[in-house]
Amino acid sequence: MSSICDIHPHIISDDETRYPPAPLFGKRSDWSQERPNTVEALIAAMDEAGVHKAAVVHSSTTYGFDNAYVVDGCNAYPDRLIAVGSVDVAAPDAVATIKDWVGKGLKGLRIFTGGSTKDFDPTELENPAAYPAWELLGELGIPMCIQTGPIGLPQVRDLATRFGNVNIILDHLARPDVLDGPPYANAQSLWDMGDLPNLYMKLTPRIMGDVKKGEASAETFFPKVVETFGADRLAWGSNFPTSPGTLAEIRATAENRLACLSDEDRAWIFGKTAQKLYPDLAD
Repeated sequence: MSSICDIHPHIISDDETRYPPAPLFGKRSDWSQERPNTVEALIAAMDEAGVHKAAVVHSSTTYGFDNAYVVDGCNAYPDRLIAVGSVDVAAPDAVATIKDWVGKGLKGLRIFTGGSTKDFDPTELENPAAYPAWELLGELGIPMCIQTGPIGLPQVRDLATRFGNVNIILDHLARPDVLDGPPYANAQSLWDMGDLPNLYMKLTPRIMGDVKKGEASAETFFPKVVETFGADRLAWGSNFPTSPGTLAEIRATAENRLACLSDEDRAWIFGKTAQKLYPDLAD
C-alpha cells in the first residue's frame, strides 16, 4: 500500500518568544490556545495513527503571514512533512515574498478568507493585485489551498479558469450544505465545480460529521463526490488538532465514512492525490 498522507494538519510552537503569535484579523483561534500541537507532537500522533506523510497547513489564526514555524518544523522532518504557508498575495511585494518562502522550503500556499475567527469574505479572491502571485504559482508548480464556503465558489471558478496551470485545493470540501440528503440539491454550487480539471477537494472531519446529520449519509454522499470530481481530485485532511480527537481517531472516522468507496478510490483519497499535488510527499 502506498503511504497514508494527511494534507491538513496544523502545528503550533510552544516557544512564543521565538515564534510570537500575530493572528490574521487580530483574533487568535480558540483551538490554537486550547490544543496547541508542536511539530514533535504531530510526528508522534502520525506514528500512532499510521500516517506516513503530511502537508502541514500554516495556522493563519495564530501567526498571520509569518510562516517561520511551519517551515522550520517541516524542514526538521523532511522525509515526513512539507509546509503549506500563507502570504498576502495582493501585497505589492507578494512575488518576492513567495520566492523567499519557497527558498526556505515552502511547498504550497493557502488563502484564508475566513473560518474560525471571522466570516468568509470572498472579495479578496477577486483582487487583480494578486494576479502576479498566481502567475508565479503556475511557473513554480505550487498549488494554492483556499479556505472559503459556497459564497466564494464564483470567485474560485474565475481563478481556476484564469490560472488553469495552478492546482487549487478547496479546504473542507468548500463546506457544502448536505443535510437535505440525496440528490443533495442544496450542494448544487459544489457539483457545478466538477468541470474544472485543476480544482481539488479536501475531505476533512467537517464533512465526515455532516454526513451523519439530517437526511445525509456517507453511502449516498461520497460516491456522488467521487462521480463528480474523480477520486484523483480528492484528498484526506485531518484538521488535527483543530478538530477534536486524536489523529488516530480522526483517521479511523474517515476510513469508516469512506468504506463505501472502492479500494482504488480510497487509495487516491488517502495518499495518491496528495502525492500528485505535492510530489515531495511521494514514497
